[in-house]
Amino acid sequence: MLPLTLSDEQWQKMLPILQAHPNAYVGQEHECRRFLSAVLWMARSGAQWRLLPKEYGYWNTIYRRFARWSEQGIFHELHQELADDADMEHLLIDSTIIRAHPCAAGARKKVAARKRKH
Repeated sequence: MLPLTLSDEQWQKMLPILQAHPNAYVGQEHECRRFLSAVLWMARSGAQWRLLPKEYGYWNTIYRRFARWSEQGIFHELHQELADDADMEHLLIDSTIIRAHPCAAGARKKVAARKRKH
């Protein structure tokens, strides 16, 4: 069992929206459901992508699919379609809230910054 997973009811509400979206590749439904559960885990944990539990799949594959879906507006459409559903609003995320870790953005390492001060 995954640490965080979509309920059957939640998944059944999301699936038709994803299937109707021209850019959303659903493929095997259980794999798509696992992908969305991974994205929710990331949003709730605030962890680095590399710390994604292995049960969700390879972190880089999940990240690349997340980035692709974000660019194509799939999460935005999900949000628009499900925003009025009180049972779903706690699941909805804005794809812009998952941020890169500072080291991924070119931030200096603390050790290097300390050495420069001396």
